[in-house]
Amino acid sequence: MLNEQEEGTLKQLFDRQVPELHMTVEVKGLSPEAPPVIATRPEFMRRMKDMAAVSGSMGGFYANMPDEVTLTVNGNHAIFQTILKEEDKVRQEKLVHNLSDLALLSQGLLKGNNLTHFIQRSVDLMGGEAKGKIILEA
Repeated sequence: MLNEQEEGTLKQLFDRQVPELHMTVEVKGLSPEAPPVIATRPEFMRRMKDMAAVSGSMGGFYANMPDEVTLTVNGNHAIFQTILKEEDKVRQEKLVHNLSDLALLSQGLLKGNNLTHFIQRSVDLMGGEAKGKIILEA
């Protein structure tokens, strides 16, 4: 279980700006077996964007709105004790970024360059070296 200072630190680490998304971060004490980060989208907005995608020009308003996502950080997951003790701040930020990207990937919200950066960062974190770059159009 995290104390208030650790919760605040985690919230700051996960609070980042993604141009295509409007993200909010909350830290909760979920089951230790639950995933470390869970991304959820408001059902109303998801449905409106889905309908806008098939309705053509009439759905342009909702289609152009950024996706809303809530990242729920599981404060009881063991991985956060490791991340909070990490002294290398760059590595700490990469680990947190990867966890949030995994949650976004689970919702189909990680695309284009963000997906490419996630793959390269994952290889880097595993101690490897990216041999080539994947180029995707957004």
